[in-house]
Amino acid sequence: MITLNTFGTRTEIRSGGQTVQIYSLPALEKAGFPGVSRLPYSMKILLENLLRREDAAFVKADDIRAVAQWNATAALEQEISFMPARVLLQDFTGVPCVVDLAAMRDAIVSLGGNPDRI
Repeated sequence: MITLNTFGTRTEIRSGGQTVQIYSLPALEKAGFPGVSRLPYSMKILLENLLRREDAAFVKADDIRAVAQWNATAALEQEISFMPARVLLQDFTGVPCVVDLAAMRDAIVSLGGNPDRI
């Protein structure tokens, strides 16, 4: 998957003897979005996910702008993609979630679709 770096937020850090890529929200602030550090934590998670997945097809620069400039009192009328790499749940909520995902995959297969889409 090719990811873009429209706002120059992708950088590398060394950790545990390895080099890893990160997407820096402070760098996004320096790129002209001064309110990023004051966003609620949940919005920062969405924003980092958009930066990581920007590809101009599913995630566009305008999606990143919309979340970076989010205002709690204004209506956000733009639909954005969210493609989490991990989801942590407690046992009593996680098990039903996994069962639902398995059922959706089975339903896709029975309809002739690709279960990898779930």
